[in-house]
Amino acid sequence: MGLFKTQGIHTVSIDEQTGIQALERIAGDKLVRVGQIARLEYEYKRHGTIGLFGNLHIATGKILSPLLRATRREEDFVENIDHLVRTAPTASWRFIVDNLNTHFSKSLVRYVASSCGLDQDLGVKGRHGILKSVATRRAFLEDASHRLRFIYTPKHTSWLNQIEIWFGVLRSKLTRRGSFTSIEDLSHRIQDFIEYYNATMARPYNWTYTGRLLCV
Repeated sequence: MGLFKTQGIHTVSIDEQTGIQALERIAGDKLVRVGQIARLEYEYKRHGTIGLFGNLHIATGKILSPLLRATRREEDFVENIDHLVRTAPTASWRFIVDNLNTHFSKSLVRYVASSCGLDQDLGVKGRHGILKSVATRRAFLEDASHRLRFIYTPKHTSWLNQIEIWFGVLRSKLTRRGSFTSIEDLSHRIQDFIEYYNATMARPYNWTYTGRLLCV
């Protein structure tokens, strides 16, 4: 925490939870009675799905600038990053992400170059320069000298990204048992839950995994 405050570096764990369903149960739940558990209606109406860009602030455990979108295009991801950066426009940022193709996009490279004041020829996608390939774009986005830097988890290790833990909290506390009358209702309920979580439940995750091999 001291290093974080002194240097003003924000480290954020990011991922997208897609396909969150707005399911409306056709009847209300039956409340708990002595000797019985709560019983939920199993039939429901479908009202569509929404996706959530989750941004977990590692130092505080809070969710920053959540973005709800029906799509997860490269433009949506850049918009999510921009919303985060605008909350502290002069600070340094470290974004922990997986290897989804939108996390290496041409739009993202251009955004980082502009935000960091890097006046250089970025090249042409598929032909030459920084924009040429995924490898060249990744190398640029990982550059530790940039104020905005991306850190990519190894492939097939999504569990290393702490936002996945928080997505589990969202499912268990809200979406798994909830009943939602519309996409708008679902979106408002998610936003309300995040506000409540940040105010009453947020804390840094204390990982206990030591690096010992899980199998041989």
